[in-house]
Formats: sequence, C-alpha cells, structure tokens
Amino acid sequence: MDEHFWLDRPVLVTGATGLLGSCLVKQLLDLRAEPVCLVRDWVPQSEFVRGGLADRVRLVRGDIRDQTQLERTIGEYEVETVVHLAAQTTVQVANRNPVSTFQTNIGGTWALLEACRRSPSVQQIVVASSDKAYGSHEHLPYAEHSPLRGRHPYDVSKSCADLLAQAYAATYRLPTAITRCGNLFGGGDLNWNRIVPGTIRSAVRGRRLIIRSDGQYVRDYFAVEDAAAATLLLGERLAADPTLAGEAFNFSYERPMTVIEIAQLVLRLMRSTLEPDIRNEATGEIREQYLSATKARTVLGWRPQRTLEEGLERTIAWYRAFFDQQP
Repeated sequence: MDEHFWLDRPVLVTGATGLLGSCLVKQLLDLRAEPVCLVRDWVPQSEFVRGGLADRVRLVRGDIRDQTQLERTIGEYEVETVVHLAAQTTVQVANRNPVSTFQTNIGGTWALLEACRRSPSVQQIVVASSDKAYGSHEHLPYAEHSPLRGRHPYDVSKSCADLLAQAYAATYRLPTAITRCGNLFGGGDLNWNRIVPGTIRSAVRGRRLIIRSDGQYVRDYFAVEDAAAATLLLGERLAADPTLAGEAFNFSYERPMTVIEIAQLVLRLMRSTLEPDIRNEATGEIREQYLSATKARTVLGWRPQRTLEEGLERTIAWYRAFFDQQP
C-alpha cells in the first residue's frame, strides 16, 4: 500500500466495529491516515473497542440510514475517501428480519451514496459488496460479469447495494468502486456460529464441532487482513485511474472448500484429533459459491499478502491468546 497516499487523509469508515471494519481501521492508523468512524452500536467485545482503536479515531455515533448526519460528518471532517462496510451481515438474521436488513443494507447504501454525491470533498468511495450478491449460478467461479441475482433476503440486499453503487457511478459520475469477497475469517470474530471461530473454540474446549448442514456446502474463505488491504488498494487505484469508477472486483485465494474441509484444516493446524459432528439438519442456502480473482490480479496488480494456511495460523494464534485471557 502507498503510505504517502494515506498519510493524513481523512477517511470515513462505516461499520467500523465489525470484523472487517476493525481490521481496516487498524491498517489505516498504521498508514497514519485520519479515520472518521461512524458507529451505531457500542460493541465492547469488538476489536475496535478492545484493541483501543476507538480512542485513536474521530468517532461519530449515528445510523448509516441518516443521510443528513452523513452529510454533516463528511463536511465537518472534510472526508476525502469513504469506505462503506456498514451492513447487517448474517444470513439467518436476514431471513428472520428482512425489513431491517433491507433498511440497513439497501437504504443505508443509498443514503451514503447520496450524501457523497452532495459532498464536494469526497474523491473516492469503496463499497463492500459480497459474493452473495451473485446469487446462485450454474457456472462457477463467479466472474465480475456474472449477473447479480440474489433471491433470498441477505443475497438480495447485497445485489441491490451493489447495483446502487454502480448506478451512482454511471449516472452521477460518482467515483465509486466495489469489492466482492467470500467468507471472511480472522481474529476478533466472536460469532461462534461461523465455521472458523466455531471450530477453533470447539478445539480449545475439547468438544466436537457441530455442523448443522451436511458439510458439503462450498465457499471461499478469505482472511480479513487481506480483505482490508485489498479494499485500501482499490481506493488507491481508483484515485489513480478514474475509469475504474463503477467497476467491481472479486478478491479470493481461489481455493474453494467445503465446510468439512475448512473445519478439518483448522483442526489439523491446531493438532486436534476431534472429528466434526455432522447433523445434516440445515438447508436452504446456496450449494456452491466461489470467486475468480483474475480481474483484480490483472487490472489492479493485486496479490494476497498471505496463504489460506497462514491466515488461519494467525487467526488460531489470536483465539488462543483470547481464550487464555478469559477467567
């Protein structure tokens, strides 16, 4: 990453208390940028709070759907780059509470984009979409030209937010680019229903991991540090090449794995002999989703900073330290 580009740059980060948000804010601080963080809920367990990041940024308490407050924040802090990560990120929650998910993921995105359109200081916007925006396809891996056709609430919310970013770039020439990553993992994710932290906790506790599905769902798994670095790289490239506005980029290790395979890899790295308990109870999710990162490699010159195994090793080390600190 270009330290000179980020030095003293005011950067608005939405969703700063999330897994990706916390990691990205830390990288911005390491680059000596000036993060401005929009925070709705105070999450003491997040790395944003536990790691002391909240004390080192300009903190704004508010809701991503509040366009007036967004405009005020961008104007008062003279924000130049915007990284939009705020979202309801859990598929099961979206299925139970679709309206709140749509309000946050879709309404929040258009509120932010409209605030940026009305704010002359903004020079780059990076919007975090997801592989879920593609919906279900027969031909894999997903490439950026694959149509966005989410069908279920979470997938639809990501498809719509992605298309909104493209619309603002095309119609208003808003300098917006889009990231699409797979399933993120990394230290600080305390959602134990996710396969990587759930597997690690089970191994630390000496209990068998329960897999609710048949374990054959195929996904991309991507370290959060690489996702944060890719997001910042896209911001840099967008500044250097305005023709990237409206473009989306997949980021992936390009190693699709089943749920069982990723769980077994984590257990092997932890030197655990436990075997997963496969219940085959869960249904209703897309069977296979994984990405091609060819466009990011050729257009942006992107390369991951670590391998999947290296990312998992770092993640395991974080959780071991976390559990050692527990009473």
